[in-house]
Amino acid sequence: MTKVSLEGQVAVVTGAARGVGELLARKLSARGAKVALVGLEPEALKEVSERLHGESGFWYADVTDHEAMAQVAAEVKERFGKVDIVVANAGVANGGPFVESDPVAWRRVIEVNLIGSAVTARAFLPVLMESRGYLLQIASLAAITPAPMMTAYCASKSGVEAYAHSLRAEVGHKGVRVGVGYLSWTDTDMVRGADQDEVMRELRQRLPWPSNKTYPLGPAVDRIVAGIERRSGHVYAQWWLRGMQGVRGYLPGIIGAVGQREMRRFEPRLKGVGKGLVGAGGAADEQRQQGISP
Repeated sequence: MTKVSLEGQVAVVTGAARGVGELLARKLSARGAKVALVGLEPEALKEVSERLHGESGFWYADVTDHEAMAQVAAEVKERFGKVDIVVANAGVANGGPFVESDPVAWRRVIEVNLIGSAVTARAFLPVLMESRGYLLQIASLAAITPAPMMTAYCASKSGVEAYAHSLRAEVGHKGVRVGVGYLSWTDTDMVRGADQDEVMRELRQRLPWPSNKTYPLGPAVDRIVAGIERRSGHVYAQWWLRGMQGVRGYLPGIIGAVGQREMRRFEPRLKGVGKGLVGAGGAADEQRQQGISP
């Protein structure tokens, strides 16, 4: 597929204060894009914006807030004159047994990852139609395979994958391309936060290779940038994820059998595992919900 130069393109990245979003913004900027950063941590967003190579701006907004995101879309269009690329990257996670999970945190994972992605697209699709642009929805290995102790995250990422595929069919004739990005465990604040729980860390280490590794952030984001340049329908941040598509139909049965064995092994240690959102990004979202000023 032909690569599109990012020079002079206007890219919007949600969840841009840290992790995948931050590094993606930096790499898009280094290739000549003007970048609009969206997130819940204004000081961190400001620091990211100041380090970018070219023109940029940052907006404090909750991706689940329709009015706020519509305003962001209008202000980004006014500031830069157009929008060519939108990366719906904002996300949070929790973990632990479903039956003991915090229902507020569980619901919030669905709200941010799935509803927030739809709100982002709803806000920016009109300007993407004007530019015949590209929407990249960040999903996960969790969209391809289920995993015990990750019910909300798997549900949300399966949801955004299905939603993005449906949206692709709706807007393609209007010139908008829609891609889905897949990442395995990547060295971000979210993954490090999940690994702080001993049981979650051990359970992940017992996954089969290559899904039991934590992968470096840089090469993963390089692959995402390459996907954006090609306006790809599927973007794989780790090389082996493409191959998972061919076997995904078998995975629920395999995970169901193996997962039961592992959960029986960890049962005595599960009390108190995973009661809230993980990582600094999760903490920022919880502060937002509690009305604490950033």
